Amino acid sequence: MEELSVGSRVDHPRYGEGIVSKNNLTAYEIFFEHGGKIEITKRNTDLTVITRNEDAPKSGISVKELEKVITYVLDQYASLNEVVPLGERWIGGTMTLQPANLSLQPKEIPIETFFHKIVMLRDRLRVLEQNINSHSVLTDEEKVDLQQYITRIYGSLTTFNILFSEKEHYFVGAKTK
Repeated sequence: MEELSVGSRVDHPRYGEGIVSKNNLTAYEIFFEHGGKIEITKRNTDLTVITRNEDAPKSGISVKELEKVITYVLDQYASLNEVVPLGERWIGGTMTLQPANLSLQPKEIPIETFFHKIVMLRDRLRVLEQNINSHSVLTDEEKVDLQQYITRIYGSLTTFNILFSEKEHYFVGAKTK
């Protein structure tokens, strides 16, 4: 693979899309939307180039340039998710899914694992909302229409509010008058 410059967008099978933030002698430092900051050796064949940043130098980066890249990644992809605490009574607990047919084995899932997936779902819905609101082609009417679907999704997820430690993290659907 040809040398990548800072600002190039790449895709990795495990970490998803990311942006090269630093080009070291033997490795790239890449900020991934779902994996955070990861250093990947230049010999790694798992990277696929999405777009190259031809304007940036191939190696070396100033602190100012790094700040610009990090700010872009955080603003564009909402990479840093807020820490959302699980309610104390659920910590260490398990969720049991029992099939109607009692001869089948139940499935136990750590509540922390399930809760993490719920929080990730909420974060992805927020990113979707941001993308809809900032979309350059959608009309305001189309944006409102799509926003209503997201609000209904939040309303469907209010059942899971019992898992959250703080009410500020709750799912909230449409307000009734």
